[in-house]
Amino acid sequence: MRRVTTSKVTKPIGARSAAPKKLTSLDVGRRVLDIEARAVQALIQRLDDGFSDAVDLLYRCKGKVVVSGMGKSGLIGQKIAATMASTGTPSFFLHPAEGLHGDLGMLARRDVFIAISNSGETQEILKLLPFMERMGIPVMAIVGRKGSTLAKNSAVMLDISVAEEACPMGLAPTASTTATLAMGDALAVALLEKRGFKEQDFAQFHPGGTLGRRLLVKVRDVMHKGSNVPQVRETVIGSVAILEMSAKKLGMTTVVDQSGTLLGVITDGDLRRFLQQGGDFSKVTAGSLASHQPKLIGPDELAAKAVEMMERFTITTLVVADDAKRIVGIVHLHDILKHGIV
Repeated sequence: MRRVTTSKVTKPIGARSAAPKKLTSLDVGRRVLDIEARAVQALIQRLDDGFSDAVDLLYRCKGKVVVSGMGKSGLIGQKIAATMASTGTPSFFLHPAEGLHGDLGMLARRDVFIAISNSGETQEILKLLPFMERMGIPVMAIVGRKGSTLAKNSAVMLDISVAEEACPMGLAPTASTTATLAMGDALAVALLEKRGFKEQDFAQFHPGGTLGRRLLVKVRDVMHKGSNVPQVRETVIGSVAILEMSAKKLGMTTVVDQSGTLLGVITDGDLRRFLQQGGDFSKVTAGSLASHQPKLIGPDELAAKAVEMMERFTITTLVVADDAKRIVGIVHLHDILKHGIV
């Protein structure tokens, strides 16, 4: 019987290996996001009573929360300080190098110091620790190495270590800074919950933002008042009402009785409907043209409520009146839009 033998196929001498497939930008982007998402996910599993201790330490702080870090950690620290400051925790960022050259004067005995260092061995941060010790300022460490010098010399330690950086060389802080940022957000939100921080409180710190305007700007701040309010007596003829509407340019006019009490409003829509019925403006009074159940709002209501009413009733103006139905002003949708309420 003929014997069949097999032999291992080898590449000819000098043959080149197939080049590894080059990753596309989309591949790289997905890999980075996956690594960073897993880094944040890992924090959830590690979060323990130390986090509660950290929140309690910040909550009990009678002074300011001072955040510090070098390089990328410093940039993340600035964001953490800003988030805390805007959510009810007085906070600011201290550059550790500047702190070593005079800026430590910003700190006081009732403050809390948050030190951020992935290695836990950042020299500029470590050089600040003796000062904190002398002043009796508790140190919270946010570190990537639990056995580091910073971790060992802190009252509270939060572990933000990551399995790998998204940078293929493992050099540029990527996943570690993302984890630090997420931990800072967790602290800030836990603090605002513990303080009972509400939307109105947030608005006080953001008067220039959309939310601040929605929660702070009142109808009286945006309404037309005085001589700018269109107004006619109920006894005048319709053409007089049209002239008043044209002069005040609000697309409507209020109609009042002899004592000045509001009876109703005439809008552009009322005029169009009257014309469609073949009406003659010279033969009808303003009182007959008016809609007698106008939508009213008080001057101290939020402008945001005026927007909600306009949307609900599909109108663009509201009469601003007091409890006695005396006209205080007119608020128009365009004026609210100019103030950035919506």
